[in-house]
Amino acid sequence: MSRAQLALRVSDLEASITFYSKLFGAEPAKRREGYANFAITEPPLKLVLIEGEPGQETGLDHLGVEVESTDQVNAATTRLKDAGLATFEENDTSCCYALQDKVWVHGPGREPWEVYVVKADGDTLGKSTDPNTTGDGCCTSQATEAAAALAATGCSCG
Repeated sequence: MSRAQLALRVSDLEASITFYSKLFGAEPAKRREGYANFAITEPPLKLVLIEGEPGQETGLDHLGVEVESTDQVNAATTRLKDAGLATFEENDTSCCYALQDKVWVHGPGREPWEVYVVKADGDTLGKSTDPNTTGDGCCTSQATEAAAALAATGCSCG
């Protein structure tokens, strides 16, 4: 089963956990320091909450599609490349307290999307090395030389 992922950066993690528990009638599937995720069955959704700066409004961190296998990540990578989108691949990366394989693309507004598989539970928040995500938490990093290389392709999709 695949499901959409919505990762939010929230200023008050505990208040957000309380709210989303009530909204979806479910408790978090995983809780760690500065992090929680919900594995919602209906609608099929992985909601990720990442603690941000106190007092800041909740904002989008990234979007994603969780799949069941590395083969599905590889198929998505091929499909996205064949569609002319610039991709950034990560294998065996530690992100969001999990070991993952993933591929990143960006929408026309620079919104980061990942297609990923969770291969194992992890002990650290970790950081993705996607060169075009923003912030400093899970699945985010500072712009790197790779970002410049992607920008040079002229594709706003990243």
